[in-house]
Amino acid sequence: MRGRGTVFLGFVSAMMLDARHGLAQAPANWQTSFGVSASETKERIVALHDHILLIGVCIVALVAMLIGFALLRFRASRHPTASKVTRMPWLEFGWTIAPVLVLGAIAAPSLQLLAYESDIPDAQLTIKASGHQWFWRYSYPDNGGFAYDSIMLPPASVPAGEPRLLAVDNRMVVPVGAVVHIQVTSSDVVHSFFMPALGLQIYAMPGRLNETWTRVEKPGVYYGQCNQICGLNHSFMPIAIEAMAQPDFDAWVRDAATRYPVVSAATISAQVAK
Repeated sequence: MRGRGTVFLGFVSAMMLDARHGLAQAPANWQTSFGVSASETKERIVALHDHILLIGVCIVALVAMLIGFALLRFRASRHPTASKVTRMPWLEFGWTIAPVLVLGAIAAPSLQLLAYESDIPDAQLTIKASGHQWFWRYSYPDNGGFAYDSIMLPPASVPAGEPRLLAVDNRMVVPVGAVVHIQVTSSDVVHSFFMPALGLQIYAMPGRLNETWTRVEKPGVYYGQCNQICGLNHSFMPIAIEAMAQPDFDAWVRDAATRYPVVSAATISAQVAK
């Protein structure tokens, strides 16, 4: 029994260490914590998760203690005659008010996070993402209106070091530290723009322009996917966002403006209205 207990304690310790340090690592096989956080929104989501998880652990521990106490305190060998108490007002009041307090402790920070995500600050950049079966199209109306498609690379064409089924030919590019206003729509069926490292998820719906925002705090390449089933090749519709320093972003915009076609506002409006 002692050996099993040692193994169990070692397993629990490993899980705690992984939960504490996993946020600073890239996603890996058998990871038990969230992936890398690259925005304040994601960090707030993780903090809310930890808050709710702590409440859940406390509830499980309390219930386990009460069950153990009841089994020992009211076992048949100690109380051969069962109690016939049918009312206990203070206990009934307690198990009524306790769930209200628990729900309040969960609802308050949840509503604060929703308000933070919904309040779009003044943006330095606007990007429109349009979902298609099965790729994304990005346009930059603040930078001349150029647009380009982002299509998953076939496995044989994925460069070394990039993830299979997530690498794309053209990434969405944003500057680090800038507030980016993202408008999302679809040209055919319902898609979903999901970027876990930034804490983003928003539906792309035909005929509707949804909006969200982000501010990437760390340079790098972040991967996501369409996570709304949208047809045969739904699983082959990845999202890649590259965050770079402002001077590098400005240079990329100058180059992109010469490589990609300009999409007029009328074309975008017609696409959204489909």
